[in-house]
Amino acid sequence: MTSFIEWDFLTDFIEKAFTAYGVPQEDAKICTDILLQADKKGIESHGVNRFKPIYIDRIKEGIQNPVTEFEVVRETPTTAVVDGHDGMGQVIGQKSMQMAIDKAKEYGMGMVVARNSTHYGIAGYYTDMAAGAGCIGMSGTNARPSIAPTFSVENKLGTNPLTVSFPTDEEFPFSLDCATSIIQRGKIELYERQEKNTPAGAVIGRDGSAMTDSPEILKALQTGKAALAPLGGIGEKLSGYKGYGYATIVEVLSAALQQGNFLSMLSGIGENGEKTKYHLGHFFIAIDTEAFMGLKSFKKTAGDILRELRAAEKEPDADRIYTPGEKEYLVWQAREKTGLPVEESVQEELMKIRDEAGLTDYRFSFEE
Repeated sequence: MTSFIEWDFLTDFIEKAFTAYGVPQEDAKICTDILLQADKKGIESHGVNRFKPIYIDRIKEGIQNPVTEFEVVRETPTTAVVDGHDGMGQVIGQKSMQMAIDKAKEYGMGMVVARNSTHYGIAGYYTDMAAGAGCIGMSGTNARPSIAPTFSVENKLGTNPLTVSFPTDEEFPFSLDCATSIIQRGKIELYERQEKNTPAGAVIGRDGSAMTDSPEILKALQTGKAALAPLGGIGEKLSGYKGYGYATIVEVLSAALQQGNFLSMLSGIGENGEKTKYHLGHFFIAIDTEAFMGLKSFKKTAGDILRELRAAEKEPDADRIYTPGEKEYLVWQAREKTGLPVEESVQEELMKIRDEAGLTDYRFSFEE
């Protein structure tokens, strides 16, 4: 049964849980904010659903460091290369984008690339940071192999989001945050929790056929017996090569500038089948709109474009047209009052974390 958890309670609990597993308090605040921003936007695939398996479990397994050593390896007035030493990806991401924004505010543009990082949550968090500062924000990250190149059945590329945000004169920024595959691994994990099949055409097996059984897909992705299809789909008929191409762009920008790991090197599996650190790479770009014709004019033109798009003639059965970032804004308008809906499987994980961490003062509403 789904239950709702109040935001202040959940925020406090997750911060305390992160610190209980060794994350410094200020870093725990950053990690918590980014984790819950996903749920506030309705992106459950990257929110509390992943708190235990992606962050807590990896810290416990020793493949992610709770204390983040943020090292600037090389820097110019407009660029920087940083090494995260396999610390918390959210901390590395937040600090890197802030560096890019600071550089953009002084010189018009800034770009920071990171290596030896870990899962950094929703990429849109960082690009929205830039938009909130009056900048165009761009970010991307490579990831463990999941996507098969066009005409291949082998998982080589990560889901590699290419994410962009910019300010508008509306109540929310334009924010496009999506993977370069049809579906992300996190969404399949969500389907598994909900005991649902994965839509046909999103995953290809080694024999070239579509796979739909969610638990089977997750196991097959781990063993390399399945791969995600790139945006557009399997083969060339639906232009899957476009998603393949964009995923490759993100891979290069997440590895070549910072001389980091890429493709099969990111599997997280050692020579003897043991779990190893991922050593992910990210990039962050900020472009100050004031360096062009100014923030106010940019926001007005961007808003006009989005409003004209929403005013286009609708399909006969469509209620309305949305622009990127709008649905996420509307989700938060509703969830701000109700709290976060949490399914039973995640409820069990939260209680397990609480009990294991000794946070006995916390009692969830679904236990009453």
